[in-house]
Amino acid sequence: MDITAVRLAAPATPTAPALRLRPWCPGDAAGLAAVFRDDGPLRRWVTDAPHDEAGALRWVRERRRLWESGECFSFAVVETHDGTAVGRPSGHVVLKRGAPGGVSAEVGYWTAAHARGRGIAPRALRALTDWAFTARPAGEVTRLDLLHQVDNTASCRVADKCGYTFSALLPAAPPAFPLDGHRHVRVR
Repeated sequence: MDITAVRLAAPATPTAPALRLRPWCPGDAAGLAAVFRDDGPLRRWVTDAPHDEAGALRWVRERRRLWESGECFSFAVVETHDGTAVGRPSGHVVLKRGAPGGVSAEVGYWTAAHARGRGIAPRALRALTDWAFTARPAGEVTRLDLLHQVDNTASCRVADKCGYTFSALLPAAPPAFPLDGHRHVRVR
């Protein structure tokens, strides 16, 4: 899939601007590094968080490599005004390909501290979900799994808002998943 051709969008709401979802690019490194300087929950739940601009550039390059291999499709979420992207990324959504030959995939997301509380994550996740179910060949992806730690109540709310149904309690799997977790599922 051509990385330069994929662009997703979420319309504006009465309280928040429109969103554009596009593949991460090297020019995002400084903004990404700034996002992860926040000591809040983002650093707690994102295991591969970059710590500086050089690390952010490596992170972006790895996202592009994974895209080109078809393993993982990562999108920067940027706010737009009059169709033009403004500011640093407000979030991230990702579709991770499941097991070879399988029909499930995993989704994930995060929202930057400066953008929380404005519906960024649910709108971006809905756009990614629609894309996963419509842009992929029929039968390739019929189920999406969303996983989060049990103490991440904000992710639970986003899952519910986007039609992902609670499916199972998952045991902890340190170090990447140090606490028990939830699995939410959405079926095509």
